[in-house]
Amino acid sequence: MSKLKTKSSAKKRFSLTASGKVRANSAYKRHCLTAKTHKMKRQSRGTMILSDHNSGTVIKHYLPYGN
Repeated sequence: MSKLKTKSSAKKRFSLTASGKVRANSAYKRHCLTAKTHKMKRQSRGTMILSDHNSGTVIKHYLPYGN
């Protein structure tokens, strides 16, 4: 059987943890930061683990080898 292809857009945005959860960057932290609260900007640092509903099967389907 041939190898499965990884979606290039998904491998730039998501990564899988050792337990199979999906890690992604936080949203809403690129511009217009003066309008956002200090708490929101502080909690948006780094990455977050997506919920099971959001990660679903689509992102895991795009990353067959856990890139």
